[in-house]
Amino acid sequence: MASLPSVAVHGTLKLDSDLRKQPTLSLPNQKKSRTVTHLDGISESMSTDFREALSAIKEDASTESSYYVDLLRDCIDKNSASEAEVVHAQIIKTGFHEDLFVSTFLVNVYVKCGTMESARKVFDNLPRRNVVAWTTLMTGYVHGFQPELAILVFREMLEAGAYPTNYTLGIVLNACSSLQLIHMGEQLHGYMIKYHIDFDTSIGNSLCSLYSKSGQLGSAVKVFDKIREKNVISWTAVISACGENGDAARGLEFFIEMLSEDIEPNQFTLTSVLSLCCVMLSFGIGSQVHSLSIKLGFELNLRVKNSIMYLYLKTGRIEEAKRLFGGMKVNSLVTWNAMISGHAQMMELEGDGLSAYQSGNEALNIFSKLNRSGMKPDMFTFSSVLTVCGSLVALEQGEQIHAQTIKSGFLSDVVVGTALINMYNKCGSIEKASKAFVEMSTRTLISWTSMITSLAQHGISQQALHLFEDMRLAGVRPNQITFVGVLSACSHAGMVEEALIYFEMMQKEYRIKPVMDHYGCLIDMFVRLGRLDEAFDLIKKMDFEPSEFIWSNLVAGCRSHGNLELGFYAAEQLLNLKPKDAETYVLLLNMYLSERRWKDVSRVRKMMKEEKIGKLKDWSWISIKDKVYSFKPDDKSHLQSADFHKFLENLIEQAKSLGYETGEDLEVIDEDEAKASSSTSYHSEKLAIAFGLLNTPSSAPIRVNKNFIMCRDCHSFVKSISLLTAREITIRDSKRLHKIVNGKCSCGDFGSLLWYPLPRGNQHKILRVSNSLVV
Repeated sequence: MASLPSVAVHGTLKLDSDLRKQPTLSLPNQKKSRTVTHLDGISESMSTDFREALSAIKEDASTESSYYVDLLRDCIDKNSASEAEVVHAQIIKTGFHEDLFVSTFLVNVYVKCGTMESARKVFDNLPRRNVVAWTTLMTGYVHGFQPELAILVFREMLEAGAYPTNYTLGIVLNACSSLQLIHMGEQLHGYMIKYHIDFDTSIGNSLCSLYSKSGQLGSAVKVFDKIREKNVISWTAVISACGENGDAARGLEFFIEMLSEDIEPNQFTLTSVLSLCCVMLSFGIGSQVHSLSIKLGFELNLRVKNSIMYLYLKTGRIEEAKRLFGGMKVNSLVTWNAMISGHAQMMELEGDGLSAYQSGNEALNIFSKLNRSGMKPDMFTFSSVLTVCGSLVALEQGEQIHAQTIKSGFLSDVVVGTALINMYNKCGSIEKASKAFVEMSTRTLISWTSMITSLAQHGISQQALHLFEDMRLAGVRPNQITFVGVLSACSHAGMVEEALIYFEMMQKEYRIKPVMDHYGCLIDMFVRLGRLDEAFDLIKKMDFEPSEFIWSNLVAGCRSHGNLELGFYAAEQLLNLKPKDAETYVLLLNMYLSERRWKDVSRVRKMMKEEKIGKLKDWSWISIKDKVYSFKPDDKSHLQSADFHKFLENLIEQAKSLGYETGEDLEVIDEDEAKASSSTSYHSEKLAIAFGLLNTPSSAPIRVNKNFIMCRDCHSFVKSISLLTAREITIRDSKRLHKIVNGKCSCGDFGSLLWYPLPRGNQHKILRVSNSLVV
């Protein structure tokens, strides 16, 4: 969605009182064009009226300076720097460059036409410089995305003994805001308070933006409150400040107050408010803003329509968003990007894997339509669509988009490069992720952190830690997320001593306070190693309440390592959190059922009913030759269903020769349908793998996505199949990545602990009893 830009101060530039007001020159109304070729060989198209007016000036020796001003105004209207240069040449020829009014106006013309180099040359040759000239030059640099040059000009101005106006100070504050020069901005604010001009509208607007960008929402609101005459820019600035600083509800309150003051919002106000509605997922208020935008005549405004469309996407109203998108006569790249990124975010918000897969597939279809439309994607497009490919484990499509970034020249962009690393990581291709990282011309903290985390997820711990040390040597300061990757690498490798050293380094050397994820990595490490008491001790030392993930991890570890007393305690703590994740209930039910704790089984199922936890739907999908195929348990809807079911049965028999034993797992379903699966032979990932083995070359890796955690039985089966077929098999489930090569998994065989199979032969009996206890 289009975001609200920095609020700039707009207005008519006021000239010094000593500059006289000049009469105007009337130009002919008829517009014709002709091609003019200069002696230097440069051709340009000029209107007849411009040429005639210029000729009249040349022939009239008594020409006044005002005639040049009118011609220059015409250059501004047409945004024609080339015509301004022709007038400029005549001004020099006739000696009017010595006229302060004409020369100052000429600086303004070059600024408005975006030719700052020419503006600076004229400025440097001014007979004398007034505050208008200084301010005009600074304005040009700020609007031309060169705020650092605006600051230099401001310093030159002060050294020259000139005094800034309110407008000048507003422009300088905008430059400070762009450069995050908060200390300088605060000094200017003190100057304004001293001279009692902080109530000025333009100054207040700029100060509000400055404090917002520095994360000081309270100061931004105080500045806003001091503005005596608040205009629409003032209200938009404070509303935007609330959005930028995570207080969307307060921003909506300011919007309501603004309407009550009879201030009519503009397009920037509306887009900012719609952005707040997206954050709060408030479709009700958003739809009212949509109606208001139509009433105010913004129904055709592309910026507003993009924001409305994005709101529909964020709140799950896909069809409405599609209708709005289809009804647009003109689609900007922002529109296309909103549709793609909206569907990408929908993947994260969807409650089940199938819906997420459908949203991702639609995002790829929209990207294909964008390519066919003739419009060129930008770095934001590539970043969003690569994220989708990673989430779908669609490596082939990701590689094609990679090639497109090379052709379009966006590969060098750090955002695209980082998105490539994440895509290849999620698709299980750590080699290509490493290659993308090495080939990056510029690396940011996010790039380093992404690569470290990717290596950790693939179980390549030593390389992850070496890369972390390289990052430190390069002078890049790690953040909280970086240390999550580092501690995760230590956890995978069981490197307890190193993990504790890095944990201490994070706090003492980098002054980073540990958060839940850092403790989660350490607890995960101790649980993997069976050091459950140490894991529990660490939980007790935490400064905050343990999360659902922490207790789930401990429960799984206790069950795996046989410490049932601690496991039941952790289970009680987990139930107190009233989890919403169906997989957590699978974990608890499996543990209670295996120990025949019927009252606990009844209690858990009652909680599931109260929390409206329904059936855990099992879906997996695989991408082959640009197509994505999805599967559900015992799926017989595919054309090749008979073939790959028979093939799967043969694989299971072959796997048994390697020591594989089939197990059974609980499926969480509605009370009146409660049953245990008679076999896990046809869990969705097994079907997807069988289909992939039948439909890909014998040496091709298999990559499968699954919507929830893979059970231990399937995990054991896939390890056997990777040995039998000599294939690399990657499965990304809801918890982690499983890259299985030659019978070994990158998760260290810990990833499947959260769904542990029940003893064979007991499930039907256990569930029949448990159903009778459900209240």
